[in-house]
This record gives sequence, structure tokens and C-alpha cells, in this order.
Amino acid sequence: MPRYVVERTFADCLPMGAGAEAAEFCLAIVVRNANEGVTWLHSYVSEDRKKTFCLYDSPSPEAIRRTTSRNALPVDRITQVRLLDPHPYA
Repeated sequence: MPRYVVERTFADCLPMGAGAEAAEFCLAIVVRNANEGVTWLHSYVSEDRKKTFCLYDSPSPEAIRRTTSRNALPVDRITQVRLLDPHPYA
């Protein structure tokens, strides 16, 4: 399955609290993504919480765009990526 990095910029900051609220927010995204065959692997969040870099497995960028719309999240850029792991070369 192809892998993608999705860059997002939030006008304020990432709309996610802590604890149970954060868990519900994330679980809802995972469930909606699954309907399109999209798997959210993990995300990196900037210090000010205004930018995220999210790693996904997805059949296509279009599937990510559809889930992004359903999840009411912004999307700046979707880039297909492959893993480059430096450890085998050490």
C-alpha cells in the first residue's frame, strides 16, 4: 500500500484536548478513515500546534482527501513517500 505524508496548517492550533476527549477525537478519525481504506500511522505536531505532518497508508491521495473532508481537517499538501532507514548502513 502506498504511504503518504499529509501536511496540515491550522489557523489557531490543533483542535484536540487531552485525556478522554483526545482519545475520542482520534478514534473518530480512525473510524472514518477506515471506510476509505486509509490508515493513520502517526503524526508530528509543531511546538505551537499549528502545523502537523501526518503519516498515512492509503490506496490513493484522493482517498486521503475524502477522509480529510469528512474529518473537517485542513490539508496543505499530500506527498507520496518511501522509507529510507539509515540503520542498515551503520
